[in-house]
Amino acid sequence: MIFELNKAIEILTQTPKTVESMLSGLSEEWVFVTEGDNTWSAYDIVGHLIHGEKTDWIPRMEIILSTSNERVFEPFDRFAQFQNSKDQNIQQLLSEFSVLRAKNIDRLMQTRITFTDLEKTAIHPAFGTVTLSQLLSTWVVHDLNHIAQISRVLAKQYKNEVGPWTEYLKILRID
Repeated sequence: MIFELNKAIEILTQTPKTVESMLSGLSEEWVFVTEGDNTWSAYDIVGHLIHGEKTDWIPRMEIILSTSNERVFEPFDRFAQFQNSKDQNIQQLLSEFSVLRAKNIDRLMQTRITFTDLEKTAIHPAFGTVTLSQLLSTWVVHDLNHIAQISRVLAKQYKNEVGPWTEYLKILRID
């Protein structure tokens, strides 16, 4: 499928509802469980999504679309959620994510991106030159990646309990 902004917005709009549906009302045991050392809980993932809403997708889009000759992205702190989410419960994080995403979708739609805009570029600190189309496509896949990660983290809590059915449950065999 070739990138189409309206198709991207379909996924981006659903993500907060999907994540909230998965996590709202779960006990802290589910929300804070991880896959082991140096892995993220569902709580951590939602905090990471919030940080992205604040510092990644729309700010980087604006850099690409700016008229500046210096269109360079700031490095993204992939671990900022560990500090930024402290002292908040999962419901607060889910609410914040939903509000931020709605604002970002509004901003994205107000920008009235053209086909020419999708080919505009900026410099990513790790990848070099990237296009707006690549950034927006990554936003969609990033969401889907973290939805899958939440599912995997939760599923793996019953890895031993399912017994021989592990053979049929691919999610339990993904590292």
